[in-house]
Formats: sequence, structure tokens, C-alpha cells
Amino acid sequence: MRPPTDSAHGPAGLARRALGGRAARRLAHLGLCAAYLQGGLAKLGDFPGAVAEMAHFGLTPAPVFAALVIALELGGSALLLIGWQRWLGALGLAVFTVLATFLALRFWELPHGPARFAMANAFFEHLGLAGGLLLAAWASLQESLRERNPP
Repeated sequence: MRPPTDSAHGPAGLARRALGGRAARRLAHLGLCAAYLQGGLAKLGDFPGAVAEMAHFGLTPAPVFAALVIALELGGSALLLIGWQRWLGALGLAVFTVLATFLALRFWELPHGPARFAMANAFFEHLGLAGGLLLAAWASLQESLRERNPP
């Protein structure tokens, strides 16, 4: 006879105890937001550099795009971290990440070699981050459904 898969013992039970609490969830959300918090604060601290970055990627008017990116990175992170409209913050950051990834990490345009390999890795890492953000948005929406319709 096999032990039940939902056992409080064994690897699944250990993982549930370690990852099932609020602290683990907050740490996971902070990890998802880390790059956006750092990027938004760095751009805010060096707005001319942020404008130059937008211009480098052909986004005009560059100051408007820089301000929008800062607002999205910091605002989306704040929503995700405080939990109010978490799904919206996560979804906004996911869409931004996919758009920025296709704009800035066009590895297919580089010749084969180390630079292309590194950029391809960064491209797919960013897609993975976007996937994690979509998962956070989905989980937030599922949680709000459960709160509105308890079993």
C-alpha cells in the first residue's frame, strides 16, 4: 500500500511547512520584484541615464518613456509587495518584461559566439521571470476568487 501523497511527512510535507507560510511568500514576491526595484531606483537616481537608455533603444520621447518605466517598475513592485491589486502589478511587470526582452535582447541578430550565447541566456531568463510574474498574477486572482466564494 502506498502512503498518501498529501502526507504531512516526507518531502512534500517538509516543502509545505517550509514554503507554505507568509514569510516564504513575501520572500518570493521580493525576489520577483528585486530587479524592478533596483532598476526603478537606479533610473530615478540617474534620470539622465534613464533617458539615454530609452533613446539608445529608439524610444521617443525618451524622457516620457523613462518616467513611465520608472513608474511601472516601482509601482508594479509596490502593488505586488503590499498585496493590493497584486495581480495587476504582476501582470504589468510581466508584460513590460516581455516587451523589454524582445526590444533589448535580440540575440538572433548577433553572430554566433560568446556574446550571442550570453544574450540568449539573458533572453530566456527574462522570459522565465515573466512566467513567474504571470504565475503570481494567476495565484492572486485565484486567492481573490476563494475569498469571494468560500467552499
